[in-house]
Amino acid sequence: MPQNLLEQLRKFTVVVADTGDIEAMEKFRPQDATTNPSLITAAAQLPQYRPIVDGVLLAARKELGVGATEQAVANLAFQRLAIAFGKKILAIVPGRVSTEVDARLSYDTQATIAQARSIIAQYDKEGIGRKRILVKIASTWEGIRAAEVLEKEGIHCNLTLLFGLHQAIAAAEAGVTLVSPFVGRILDWYKKDTGKDFHGADDPGVQSVTAVYNYYKKFGYKTQVMGASFRNIGEIIELAGCDLLTISPQLLAELEATEGELPRKLDPKAAKKLALKKIVVDKAAFDRMHAADRMATDKLKEGIEGFSAALVKLETLLVKRMAEIEYRATAAM
Repeated sequence: MPQNLLEQLRKFTVVVADTGDIEAMEKFRPQDATTNPSLITAAAQLPQYRPIVDGVLLAARKELGVGATEQAVANLAFQRLAIAFGKKILAIVPGRVSTEVDARLSYDTQATIAQARSIIAQYDKEGIGRKRILVKIASTWEGIRAAEVLEKEGIHCNLTLLFGLHQAIAAAEAGVTLVSPFVGRILDWYKKDTGKDFHGADDPGVQSVTAVYNYYKKFGYKTQVMGASFRNIGEIIELAGCDLLTISPQLLAELEATEGELPRKLDPKAAKKLALKKIVVDKAAFDRMHAADRMATDKLKEGIEGFSAALVKLETLLVKRMAEIEYRATAAM
């Protein structure tokens, strides 16, 4: 009986759900799940998740007391909401969930460390051990340095918004658990910059992840590669064999509905045979390589700004929702 592409992919790649939609996770049953501020903001606006949002807001109100402003309550709830979604997700997936540090802290090493420790402490309070949590941090030099400290404390990190080999090498040297190169966003940049379309192995995002994977396997790094941000299943097909791939529900459904042979494209044994040179990436080299890579410079900046904007939107939504809850409570008295 022919197998669909999703079934075949699972044989040599860990499939991760790239969504805040709990119903989608229940349908596709991925090993792990990853969220980001945009996904949490989108999920928080869906009616089926209103009980989660309201529960977090009411708990924050109780903790701060009646004198606290709606803004103060919303700010505390905002920090707790990702944990609440993470807890729900971990009741479904057998593996790990990635929970993101505030993107507005991306260039502040100490603040990133402090918030990552807070995230782990909140999960610990819920009885969830750190083996099941990946703390997501943007792949800035400052973020990578924070991850280096956290990994030594046994806090596992997922370095996100990764677009260049210099970021990947620095992250691996820092001993991070996982990196998430953004395939689709790289493709978007090259399409806009060149006016061309790219397919299959010619896709610059596919080439970028392949280069990171091969470099890691060639030189024996333990850091795993998780391709992310896909635009089509063609990109996923070309990266079959990558350690992990985080895939949206829409593309998971397309893979499940498609039959045909899925050959393994990325293989650690093949990578070991490649003639690659090891690159030393210190702060000066990182800055130099980043400045020389227009795509990585543009997309890292854009990604941090986009995630930061999503957080501002989420805070605004929570203030509004808290006001609605308190109005209803007053009217019912």
